[in-house]
Amino acid sequence: MQAPLIGINGAGIGGLAAAIGLLRAGFRVRVYEQAAQFARVGADINLTPNAVRALDGLGVGDALRKTAAQPSHRISRTWDSGEETSRLEMAQTAQTKYGAPQLTMHRADLLQTLEQAVPAESIALGKKLVSFEAPAAGQTGSIRLAFADGTHDEVDVLIGADGIHSVVRTGLFGKESPEFTGVVAYRAVVPADKLEGVPNLGAFTKWWGPNPSSQIVTFPLNLGRDIFVFATTPQDSWTLESWTAPGDVEELRAMYADYHAEARALLEACDSVLKSALYVRDPLPQWSRDRVSLLGDACHPMMPFMAQGAGMAIEDAVVLSRHLTQAGPAANAAALADALARYEAARRERTARVQIGSRGNQWLKEGGNADWVYEYDAWQVPLAA
Repeated sequence: MQAPLIGINGAGIGGLAAAIGLLRAGFRVRVYEQAAQFARVGADINLTPNAVRALDGLGVGDALRKTAAQPSHRISRTWDSGEETSRLEMAQTAQTKYGAPQLTMHRADLLQTLEQAVPAESIALGKKLVSFEAPAAGQTGSIRLAFADGTHDEVDVLIGADGIHSVVRTGLFGKESPEFTGVVAYRAVVPADKLEGVPNLGAFTKWWGPNPSSQIVTFPLNLGRDIFVFATTPQDSWTLESWTAPGDVEELRAMYADYHAEARALLEACDSVLKSALYVRDPLPQWSRDRVSLLGDACHPMMPFMAQGAGMAIEDAVVLSRHLTQAGPAANAAALADALARYEAARRERTARVQIGSRGNQWLKEGGNADWVYEYDAWQVPLAA
């Protein structure tokens, strides 16, 4: 008897992490990715200790450390005076306290490492899912997938790891109606040697603005050779929700003209910038239906202010693989559906707490306790009954 075939829609961070965990458990896995080939896209990724520990358990942590930076501290500063309001030690301190460091890197380096851990035959490129048909609850039979190129496939379990505009989520629960926050985000990468004289380049530094929607965040990438700049500000005139749309560097600088000189120096060094509108979504009351479920941004997309979007997807991937592993590669349809329901039960409260907490942009402003986020170990939390 063959092991169940787990179909994962989306070869992003969460989808690839889930594929690694499930392949290691003996399942057959097929990841469907709409892009025709993998490309070096995106900018930063900030992996806090909870995410790094999860990736260590998947066997990819050592490879990530070869290109990542490890910020020395997490620093909060006031936008106009530059006053430092909190300083949390990271690096070796985080390793000792949480069992893993914070890693910051180019998103493409993380994706490449995950891709290399999944056999090529388990990834189907150029496959844009347009719809799926699943048997009625409690029934056996395959889940039928239809793709934009006219082809079809069949799987025993379908996981939607297909992001904020998830086709799988829409197929399960209908279209969502996200709310535009009136806030836009800018992202840029600057060579560190262009920022000579700017302090704390080796730290994760957050400049808290005059209102909760305004901030500048910086941290090192590429073993410290590059610095990532992330800034948000109120703006009602831009509503495009895309992480790859170009923005205007001069507009970026003008938005923060009243910030401290050290913060402005970061923006002056930017040659180009990407711009995206930020939307808020409420936690979903349900992620799964029989043998179809969701993970990552498909079920709990969140504002970037706690830097936990990727971390929650990676945690989801580990907890999902653990529940399906418990069911076993000989599991029948009922056992697979039960495993997905228990996975959802194990994850929904934590992700909702982070999702809601990310909206307010107050987390760690005056210090506070990061332990409830950073101490979480996706490999050790009890499996849902």
